[in-house]
Amino acid sequence: TRDTSLAQLEILCKQLYETTDTTTRLQAEKALVEFTNSPDCLSKCQLLLESGSSSYSQLLAATCLSKLVSRTSNPLPLEQRIDIRNYVLNYLATRPKLAAFVTQALIQLYARITKLGWFDCQKEDYVFRNVIVDVTRFLQDSVEHCIIGVTILSQLTNEINQADSTHPLTKHRKIASSFRDSSLFDIFTLSCNLLKQASGKNLNLNDESQHGLLMQLLKLAHNCLNFDFIGTSTDESSDDLCTVQIPTSWRSAFLDSSTLQLFFDLYHSIPPSLSPLVLSCLVQIASVRRSLFNNAERAKFLSHLVDGVKRILENPQSLSDPNNYHEFCRLLARLKSNYQLGELVKVENYPEVIRLIANFTVTSLQHWEFAPNSVHYLLSLWQRLAASVPYVKATEPHMLETYTPEVTKAYITSRLESVHIILRDGLEDPLDDAGLVQQQLDQLSTIGRCEYEKTCALLVQLFDQSAQSYQELLQSTNSSTMDIAVQEGRLTWLVYIIGAVIGGRVSFASTDEQDAMDGELVCRVLQLMNLTDSRLAQAGNEKLELAMLSFFEQFRKIYIGDQVQKSSKLYRRLSEVLGLNDETMVLSVFIGKIITNLKYWGQCEPITSKTLHSVRKLVKLSAVQFMLNNHTSEHFSFLGVNNQANLSDMRCRTTFYTALGRLLMVDLGEDEDQFEQFMLPLTAAFEAIAQMFSTNTFNEQEAKRTLVGLVRDLRGIAFAFNAKTSFMMLFDWIYPSYMPILQRAIELWYHVPACTTPVLKLMAELVHNRSQRLQFDVSSPNGILLFRETSKMITTYGNRILTLGEVPKDQVYALKLKGISICFSMLKAVLSGNYVNFGVFRLYGDDALDNALQTFIKLLLSIPHSDLLDYPKLSQSFYSLLEVLTQDHMNFIASLEPHVVMYILSSISEGLTALDTMVCTGCCSSLDHIVTYLFKQLSRSTKKRAAPMAQESDRFLHIMQQHPEMIQQMLSTVLNIIIFEDCRNQWSMSRPLLGLILLNEKYFADLRNSIVNSQPPEKQQAMHLCFENLMEGIERNLLTKNRDRFTQNLSVFRREVNDSMKNSTYGVNSNDMMS
Repeated sequence: TRDTSLAQLEILCKQLYETTDTTTRLQAEKALVEFTNSPDCLSKCQLLLESGSSSYSQLLAATCLSKLVSRTSNPLPLEQRIDIRNYVLNYLATRPKLAAFVTQALIQLYARITKLGWFDCQKEDYVFRNVIVDVTRFLQDSVEHCIIGVTILSQLTNEINQADSTHPLTKHRKIASSFRDSSLFDIFTLSCNLLKQASGKNLNLNDESQHGLLMQLLKLAHNCLNFDFIGTSTDESSDDLCTVQIPTSWRSAFLDSSTLQLFFDLYHSIPPSLSPLVLSCLVQIASVRRSLFNNAERAKFLSHLVDGVKRILENPQSLSDPNNYHEFCRLLARLKSNYQLGELVKVENYPEVIRLIANFTVTSLQHWEFAPNSVHYLLSLWQRLAASVPYVKATEPHMLETYTPEVTKAYITSRLESVHIILRDGLEDPLDDAGLVQQQLDQLSTIGRCEYEKTCALLVQLFDQSAQSYQELLQSTNSSTMDIAVQEGRLTWLVYIIGAVIGGRVSFASTDEQDAMDGELVCRVLQLMNLTDSRLAQAGNEKLELAMLSFFEQFRKIYIGDQVQKSSKLYRRLSEVLGLNDETMVLSVFIGKIITNLKYWGQCEPITSKTLHSVRKLVKLSAVQFMLNNHTSEHFSFLGVNNQANLSDMRCRTTFYTALGRLLMVDLGEDEDQFEQFMLPLTAAFEAIAQMFSTNTFNEQEAKRTLVGLVRDLRGIAFAFNAKTSFMMLFDWIYPSYMPILQRAIELWYHVPACTTPVLKLMAELVHNRSQRLQFDVSSPNGILLFRETSKMITTYGNRILTLGEVPKDQVYALKLKGISICFSMLKAVLSGNYVNFGVFRLYGDDALDNALQTFIKLLLSIPHSDLLDYPKLSQSFYSLLEVLTQDHMNFIASLEPHVVMYILSSISEGLTALDTMVCTGCCSSLDHIVTYLFKQLSRSTKKRAAPMAQESDRFLHIMQQHPEMIQQMLSTVLNIIIFEDCRNQWSMSRPLLGLILLNEKYFADLRNSIVNSQPPEKQQAMHLCFENLMEGIERNLLTKNRDRFTQNLSVFRREVNDSMKNSTYGVNSNDMMS
């Protein structure tokens, strides 16, 4: 049978990796998953490696073994892991010609075993730590063996540097720090020595294996330099961590200039396909933390570095390769991010180097189509240089006043020249990538302010040329659309750039002359706006409009507001040219523009939403009054019903009405007539729907459209009305007249999320007691009536949505969970709003509260646990609702069926370890309420003259006594998080812990002993003491005073435990890092 099962496994592997037929592949995958979970997996894997005939079966064996050694529950015993490691090393040594992916998988397996066993001891010896010895035998053999040896070290460094989600972060940092202190420098030194040997030989780079060896050596060196030395970079993608925290013990390697020299020499001697790796290493070396050197050492290091850069710039042949070019740009940016301008100017060849860098930058910018993602680094270098000019104290000339304007000019002219080519060849337009443009403009805003006169003169000249050509083209009868598009494209760039340089104004460094120049630029943009606005009825250019909005945003930031001198030279120029004497007049122009945009660009989401963000600050102007009196579709097309392509396109409306609502509130006061006047269009819409609903046959599409538009508008207003008087007007307007329409809509269209989502969101907004706006008079039953409506809506929606049956996984959120999530938020808002006394419902036999809560339970049980945590919005609404329920409605929770109680408890248990702090804090709080309730009930039942217990609490106690493991598991989770993880919300975690301990004293004692015994012998006493101190002075009750004392004890406990674990022999000695 042994051979048959082997043969079967091989066939399955082939099917998994080679077949194109999905069902076959899925079946094979299923069978192989079962195989990995089978008890004899280990022995079978060895058989597959020994006698498997295909590479795929070897790959399967290696990946299975990796899974086996990584599992956290039921880990493999130490002897077995040592055997696997030795076996893998021998296997690799005896078969250097395996398929590349098999070698890779086996090396990965070796790295994983080594990392996870880093602290394992056998007879006083750390068995997995002698990595360099393991690898030496490979390095003394053939080139193929050498490659394997180097790859092992490289992969291991990488593996140890990467945190994985299955093991706690603190364990990962411990291993990484220990590896850093014991092995990393030796590995780095080894890689440099091997690189020296390799570059010393006459490299025969046509020989593929030599080429492969060099590549692996460079990867190894790069992995060493890229190591996360002090546990700061959690995110690999960010390039902002410009400092490499090299440990003090590595100083020798960097004080000796031969390390730096080695990499620069390699760059010039190896083939261009490998040089990006060399440059990546240089980027890291250039970024060594400043404090590694004293001033003289740093100056010497910098001078070698700048020499190397100069040599590359003088022989730029390899830079035509985009990868080389990109890494070299990163290297240039590091020159300024890590060294000061005052240090750079003192380097002996500085004038020559800055000239070369400027020429390189100008050439790069002119070839805008080559490597556009690398420009960011060049601009960041010049941005930092330009920003340092006012502060540089050195007497040596920095010469930036000569070169910075050249860079500014190259950027501006190259962007303008690109427009024609992009349109002509149908290339991708960089303006479509708003993020990238914004980033470059932010950099340019600083660069352009250096020698600002030159920047302005250039912009004025280019703008006038383009604007004049544009005007002539528009007046001529036979101009081509292409020519017009080119000028519009150029003007778009110019408007963006003018906005950017104005936004770069720094108040303390600005002169009247510069403000007057700003005035020249602003006049031109406003004149252009008048021209384009006058043509909107025929045609408009979306990108140019977005540029104008960006310009307005910058202008408003700098020149409108309390901190601007009203006598600013800018306004003088504006009043001479355009008759705009002060900021109010300019604001009227802005508002005019806003209205024009809403009128003509109603269909264009980016423009409408950007425009609506500008509405907020502008109340008193006549144009705003126009908007407040005329918010109908004839004035603003995006409020129309018939032209909306689909229901979800109406999102802008909520923003628009939030803005309008805020504007209206400014002067509304208690003026009901003005409110009625404002609501007229919405009243008309509600009446229209009521009319439709009252007939049996109505146009369903039209009804849906009108309704969705209307509830989106109302939600905007409800959100803005956060004062009692105005919100009460809105409430009286909508209740009771229009509530039935919303309820009816939910009944009819519960299965159409595009309709239900806006209605449910409106309801959730109406019951949300923002800034105490829902305060009803003493004699008003409105709070209770509002809750009845809420309960009705939740029940209607909940019962109907559960009739949908099985929903495909990819649609389950949109069709079902999103609506449920809003219902949870709605229920939470109304339960915690503090305007309803929930005791009266049972008292008067009203089932509104029961219905709502029972529906909540039905909805909850229809959601698998995994979904609760997989969808962030759902988990936030569920856990915040649970917190309110456990706080105020514990009797309800206690009365639930055992399986429901267990469901809720296990959802809390899983939430305790969620990544989202909000969820985790909510769980702690819910758990605290439950534990406190239990503790109270228990202590009540032991008292002599106890009042008879309510039936539900009796049942609840009974359930908990039958399943003690649930609460114990949570006790152990919370304790482990506090001791072993970086616990971000220690206060919240501490609250339920005391109750958990008091309810499970015996279990806590066992847990404590097992934690103490897991420490190395010399630490156990200290750990035992920590636990003693934790309970010092704590009484057996949950009174606030006792709890606070426990919370204080706990933070001391956590600090002491961490110190104790840090200084242990196998721990990290973190002190040498900072010395």
